[in-house]
Amino acid sequence: MKEKTNGILCFWKREPVLCISAVCALASVALNPPSAAYLNYIDWRVLSLLFSLMAVVAGLQECGVFAVLAQRLLSGERRMRFVTLVLVLLPFFVSMLVTNDVALITFVPFAVLVLGLIGRTERLIYIVVLQTIAANLGSMATPVGNPQNLYLYANYELTAGQFFSVMLPLSLVSLAGLSVAALCVKPEGIRVSFAETAEIQAPARLGLMAGLFVLCLLSVFRVLPYPALLAVVLAAMLIFDRPLFRKVDYGLLATFFCFFLFAGNVGACPPIHDAIAAAMEGRTALTAGLASQVISNVPAAVLLSGFTADWRGLLIGTNVGGLGTPIASLASLISLKGYLKSPGARPGRYLLVFTAANVVGIAVLCLTVFLLPG
Repeated sequence: MKEKTNGILCFWKREPVLCISAVCALASVALNPPSAAYLNYIDWRVLSLLFSLMAVVAGLQECGVFAVLAQRLLSGERRMRFVTLVLVLLPFFVSMLVTNDVALITFVPFAVLVLGLIGRTERLIYIVVLQTIAANLGSMATPVGNPQNLYLYANYELTAGQFFSVMLPLSLVSLAGLSVAALCVKPEGIRVSFAETAEIQAPARLGLMAGLFVLCLLSVFRVLPYPALLAVVLAAMLIFDRPLFRKVDYGLLATFFCFFLFAGNVGACPPIHDAIAAAMEGRTALTAGLASQVISNVPAAVLLSGFTADWRGLLIGTNVGGLGTPIASLASLISLKGYLKSPGARPGRYLLVFTAANVVGIAVLCLTVFLLPG
């Protein structure tokens, strides 16, 4: 019994958002008993796209392409400002294509390695915090950069023009701000060298994954039907790369599934639906941003989308709302865990710098939103 209890507690600690979403889904059954209508609550297109993207991105990551890119940019005689800028902007740009989670999983350990090699570990907190903000803000620039964008893009059937007209100005301001912050270091010269040279692993596999990634993009932009994409990805994994099945984040897929059920059941109860919709009216971005601080931005996007047609407010609120608390974007926890594994980690100081930097980021982006037309 004790072992079972410990197992449940460990699972809760490992997947807190999934557990909360499952409890919410089960509780919502009281509002709307199980029926065939439940199938209509599930956005199968989003789940298919998420599965395909997670599998393909995991395959690309294992090919070592990001490590090779980083080493080639940093090796040799460099200025510390240049090294800092590269370490911060790599996750910013890479997250646009492979999500903020993957960017941080890849580049936070790389930053720990680089700063250890050049003897500048005292700057690790500053750089990892900027990397975290960079990944969260870079990922907002594209529909595939993070799960909430993918969901909102599909759920509201947005066009590329609608999406980029809202997110491009915020992305450009973010890029400028992060560049300035990264360059605010001592302009000293250093030499960066690696004990082992990173190389592309399995070029044929890289070609396959690159081709599948292009198909994913075509499906996101509704050129390729999502059932065809799912069939191709599953066939490729079964024939060429079965270990990829273990790399998919099934917890995230299950979280989406549970929140779809919860949102559907709540939405099917007119009094509750009308009350939430009325509370959000004219305050969609603010509501989404505040909700993200408590339950993170992905669940906030799924839950609130059932009560408003204001896709623009939701898109802005959940992306800007990814800054703030460590759980506002669950990708931020990846950085925190990565930093805590480094020698001499100081979690208190990290959280202090993280909070201060996020407050500044939110202030700048809120001002940008206020000044933008529409």
